[in-house]
Amino acid sequence: MHVGIVSLFPALLEAFADTSVVGRALEAGLLTLHVEDLRTHGVGRYKSVDDTPYGGGSGMVLRVDCVVSALDAAEAALASPVKPARVLLTPQGERFTQARAEALAAHGAFILTCGRYEGFDERVRSFVDFEISLGDFVLAGGEVAAMAIVEATARLVPGVLGNRESVRVESFSPHNRGLLEFPQFTRPLEYRGQGVPEVLRGGNHAQIETWRAEQALERTRVRRPDLAEALNQAPTQPESSKRGGPR
Repeated sequence: MHVGIVSLFPALLEAFADTSVVGRALEAGLLTLHVEDLRTHGVGRYKSVDDTPYGGGSGMVLRVDCVVSALDAAEAALASPVKPARVLLTPQGERFTQARAEALAAHGAFILTCGRYEGFDERVRSFVDFEISLGDFVLAGGEVAAMAIVEATARLVPGVLGNRESVRVESFSPHNRGLLEFPQFTRPLEYRGQGVPEVLRGGNHAQIETWRAEQALERTRVRRPDLAEALNQAPTQPESSKRGGPR
């Protein structure tokens, strides 16, 4: 998978790229990560990438020429065999989901553009494919969102995780019908009066699978009724009619 990130603060991403899932994916050659420093595309003596907004208002706005120049450079540096999906990280974007992570991973290449200050010149939007938000809140910049998206997608690349089954059976996965994951237990068998359900100790795999499916549905009904309702309303769709891709 080929990933580019356009950022004013590349140093924020350096430690992230050396650790955990992302670090292992890079070391194994399963992930290519390029961080494009937006500042190098600034204008004037001080390499300015922002300016005051037309019409007045508080704060500064990122210039369209600087951002698009950085996007073009990031795409060239990635040298991906497939055209990277260009993604703008903004509170106005669609909420990031597991389905979107799977689509990006399947596409194999994307560029994340991190905002700062009061956001982007509106014309930047015509140079990207879509926008993503982590949720209904505002961050100081897009770097935290970029790290979340890269980790969520990198772990889906075959070979990155030691056990592929851990990706199939988890919250929001198609294998789990988009529900929350069922409760998990390990040693000790008893702890401060709390034990492990008997069904998990009996060794009957059919009963265990039934219990887990029931628990996943019940947990979702209680904690995320929106997901449970969506499951009830979702039409049955043949596998052959499903399509992947970044959009």
